This record gives sequence, C-alpha cells and structure tokens, in this order.
Amino acid sequence: MCDAPDPTIPAFRRAAMTVAALNLAYFFVEFAVALSIGSVSLLADSIDFLEDASVNGLIVLALAWSARARARVGMLLAVLLLVPAVAALWAAWSKVSSGVPAAPLPLTVTGLGALAVNVFCAFLLAKHRHRECSLSKGAFLSARNDAVANIGIIIAGGLTYVLRSIWPDLIVGVGIAIMNAGAAKEVFEAARGEHRIEA
Repeated sequence: MCDAPDPTIPAFRRAAMTVAALNLAYFFVEFAVALSIGSVSLLADSIDFLEDASVNGLIVLALAWSARARARVGMLLAVLLLVPAVAALWAAWSKVSSGVPAAPLPLTVTGLGALAVNVFCAFLLAKHRHRECSLSKGAFLSARNDAVANIGIIIAGGLTYVLRSIWPDLIVGVGIAIMNAGAAKEVFEAARGEHRIEA
C-alpha cells in the first residue's frame, strides 16, 4: 500500500510532474519524426511518451486521494500501458504492407534523444520505486522499460542502415508492445492487491 500521510509524497509529486512534462514534450518530437520517416518503433515509442505523460499526470492528481482510489487509478494505469502495444501492432501491419524501411539516421538520432529523456526520468523516479504502491511502481517501470526500448531503437537504426530492411524497426516496434503488456500485468496485479487490502 501507499498510505498517507507520507513525507515522501511531495517529492514524488514533483518528480511525477517533471516526468509528465518531459514525456509530453518529447512525444511531439518523436511522433513527428515517426510520421516523416515511417518508423514503427518510433511511432510505438512516441505514443508511449504520450501515455507516460498521461500516467504521471494521473499520479499527481491521485496522490491527494484515498488509498483505495489510488489503487483504482493504478488499475487504470495498467490499461494505459497497453495503448502503445495496440498502436505498435497497427503500425507493424502498415509497415509490412508498404515494405519501405525507415530512414536510419533520423531513427537512430531520435532514439538517442528518447533514451536521454527516459534515463533522466528513471533517475528521478528511482528513489520512489521502493514505495509499496502501484502508482510509483508503474511510473518507474514505465520509464525503465522505455529506456530499454530506446536502446533497441538505436540498434534498429544501425541495422536498418546496414540491411536496408523493414525488419529491425518492425521487430523493435513489436518488442515495445510486448514489453508494455508485461508492465501492464505487473502494475494491474499490484493495484488489485492494494484494492483488496483496502476493501
């Protein structure tokens, strides 16, 4: 549980607000590049940035609520983690149909920028991950998973340059979807446990 009052909540709220702002800003950057070069992995990751901005915005609001309400928001957070998975599958289908590989240099550079943002966000949230709360757990897991996904995007950019193939970008995009589905399951189970305890 994450029972209030808790002296760490103001610091967690500030961290969540900063992470929300950074994620929203980079969503616009990555989404624009994804559309311009036709990248599945960048599209999935950009929607993930938007989802992370929404999640951390919800966290800021939910910290003022009861433990039971926070647990319910944790369940909603788990559902939001599935959004990039659905988007990636749609983009993957479109990519297979077109057969045109993404431009490797913008793919790699944008992936590097995304990695920098997510590593910083994970650093901000790491000190709060010990809180036994689905909200803090979900925020940290999301930032951590995104950093791992960004490394995959950078590798995909290099392989796309060498192979001139749609598959590196496509595989990483689907991998991002699977990773977020796993995180969604973990957060939902944590939130359900909190809700049962508070019921």
